[in-house]
Amino acid sequence: MTETARTAPQTDLTDPTGPTDLTEVPPRHSAVRSLLRLWPFLRPVRARFFTAAFVAVVASCIGLVIPLVLKWLVDGPVTARDPGGVWLGGGYLLLLGIAEAVLFGIRRWLVARPLAGVEAAMREALYRRVQRLPVAFHDRWASGQLLSRATTDLQLLRMFFTFPLTFLLVNGVTVLVGCAFLLVQHWSLGLVLLVPVLPLMVMCSVFEAKYAVATRRAQDQLGDLTTVVEESVLGIRIVKGFGRHRSQARAFRKLTHEVRTTELRKARLLASIWCVVTLLPEIAIAAALVLGTVQVADGQLSAGTLVAFLSTALALRWPVESIGFLLAMSNEAATAADRYFEVLDERTAEETAERAAAEGAAGAADLVEAVRATPGGAPTGRTDGAGARPVTTGGAAHGAAAADPPDDASGADSAPHPGDHAGGDADDSPGRDRGGMLFEGVEFRYPDTPPDAPPTLRSIDLHIRPGETMALVGATGSGKTTLTALVPRLYDPTAGRIVLDGRDLTTLTRDEVRTLVAVAFEEPTLFSATAAENVLMGGDDLQEADLLRALAVAQAEGFVRALPEGADTQVGEQGMSLSGGQRQRLALARAVAGRPRFLILDDPLSALDVHTEALVEAALRQVLATTTALVVAHRPSTVLLADRVALLSDGRITAVGTHHELLRDNPEYATLMSGEPDRSDDPERPATDLDGPRPDAGSDAHGPVHGDPDHSDHDHGDPDCGDHHDPGDPGRGDPGPTGPGPTAPGPADPGRTDAGPADAGRTDPAARTDPDHCRTSRREGESVR
Repeated sequence: MTETARTAPQTDLTDPTGPTDLTEVPPRHSAVRSLLRLWPFLRPVRARFFTAAFVAVVASCIGLVIPLVLKWLVDGPVTARDPGGVWLGGGYLLLLGIAEAVLFGIRRWLVARPLAGVEAAMREALYRRVQRLPVAFHDRWASGQLLSRATTDLQLLRMFFTFPLTFLLVNGVTVLVGCAFLLVQHWSLGLVLLVPVLPLMVMCSVFEAKYAVATRRAQDQLGDLTTVVEESVLGIRIVKGFGRHRSQARAFRKLTHEVRTTELRKARLLASIWCVVTLLPEIAIAAALVLGTVQVADGQLSAGTLVAFLSTALALRWPVESIGFLLAMSNEAATAADRYFEVLDERTAEETAERAAAEGAAGAADLVEAVRATPGGAPTGRTDGAGARPVTTGGAAHGAAAADPPDDASGADSAPHPGDHAGGDADDSPGRDRGGMLFEGVEFRYPDTPPDAPPTLRSIDLHIRPGETMALVGATGSGKTTLTALVPRLYDPTAGRIVLDGRDLTTLTRDEVRTLVAVAFEEPTLFSATAAENVLMGGDDLQEADLLRALAVAQAEGFVRALPEGADTQVGEQGMSLSGGQRQRLALARAVAGRPRFLILDDPLSALDVHTEALVEAALRQVLATTTALVVAHRPSTVLLADRVALLSDGRITAVGTHHELLRDNPEYATLMSGEPDRSDDPERPATDLDGPRPDAGSDAHGPVHGDPDHSDHDHGDPDCGDHHDPGDPGRGDPGPTGPGPTAPGPADPGRTDAGPADAGRTDPAARTDPDHCRTSRREGESVR
């Protein structure tokens, strides 16, 4: 059995050379040890299985009684010319044959139903495990490899349970009993027949070692072949659209040729062992026949004894000759068991956390013992090397968060930023649990990332207040989708923590998390079910009213009603019978159907036309008013759904503010929203609407005059209070925290983070007006650690 799971090779759909050849086969334990791992699945049906094995042994031993009847016939009635005795002997032989056939039929009946149940139980266990394994596992494993384990490998195991497993026992007992009969009848001839045993054992050992390697390679190649077929079918539009069917056919032909080559090697090995196990016993039987005939001629042996001896030897031919293909099927089953348990041995996130907690507790206990062993009982402090600073040890849940921040050669990460703390005021101090969604020092790197590569996300400090909608904006590859995947625990942070309504995300079970959090991904995924079933997957015990409400929010009720069978229409695999916009709207409806406490939307409107987008946004505002939301946005229209915007750049939050504030103060954000190259330093650049008001425009409905102390950071549409639409606005129904008074020198507004390099040079911070009390609070800047 492999110690670590094998990563299945991937196949490039556009590469005419096909998949990478499998030259490395992971090591495994002996076939017996691999097959013994299947015992927990056999245990529930062990009574019927052992009964069937016992019946098969009895039936096989009955066949060994037939030579004894033949001896009696030859030495008795035949020699005495007694016709009645001959008829009696024939009747005995007929009864023995009928009994043997009936017993083998009973054996088959005993194992058919329970072994089918064993296969079903193993398939269900594999499916449950695959569903529970983290997304990182699915990132590493090709889907075809998982499919082949759930189909081909389990079929091989069922065949092993049905035939080889029983007959390895039956044939072994039959050979032992038969050899005993031979030695009892005539020991010298019996020894002649036992001469081939040692060569057969050596040949079988060599065969097993070589056949196991070929079997593993063949089954892995079949998994790769399944992957190619699946990818070609799912990507048939790309294949046809780019005219790649010929290159795909060449890649498929190359892989099938590799499978054929491996299968032919298996056939050659099986033919060689079959030849040996057939030839050697035949030679031994021929030698015994010659010696026995000579002894009968000399009067040393009766004809009946020779007939019985040869009949017993011939009865043992099948058990001996079957050794070859029984070993072959057993090796295939052992390989299938190895591949099956490679998936079951993968740890779920919960098991990984439990193991980390146990290791952390053990480490803490060792530290306590070390402290107690220190003279005077004073702690000496552990260091990670000579002269190194003390290493702090914490719980397993936050052990990663206690690690040192990564060193940056440029010093950008270690340099202090204005307002360098999460949120900006006393309420945002790290460790204090607050409502809403809180990211504290979050860092993440993918499991397959090289150790020396920078993390995908680093030093993420962000607070989304209860009932607030935060837009997440950034360039392609900045880490937006990765950040949103951390909230529903598709991945767990490498360091830091995420808090939902005051509860650390790692303390919540995944079922609890996914009850609180709903997600609509950028690439909508639908299942081979009805439109209604796809939407109602968004929650438990949802009713017709929830379905209609969700469809209305996503502006999907019109096209769903127009489907041939309405909401009961099958949408097909991946929902390919629908357009891209229709699939995206159904995915959005699924996300809002369960009225989640937290809503994660990854660019949910990218496939919609402008008119449908406007309708969806209007309905979505009502949903966002009752939930805490994080929305990945690439267009200003989507950004305007949010109360505030967080700018993600190179894996770090570099600015947080309102849409208009960031347009005015942050050139990178203005560039992202305008879709034009960054020309903020170009004096000849013409002004655009995204730049905010001109200095000579005065304070109008579009915003304040930049740099005017009397109007700094006033509202872009509220003539009374001069502030943007804050989550604390009573109109939202969720009173937010109020800022400090005019004389309060404290930090900035809760949840707001520092704008980083874009604002670092500002010496005249603008004032912000509280929407509830029309008080101006001092703004320090908006960057994060």
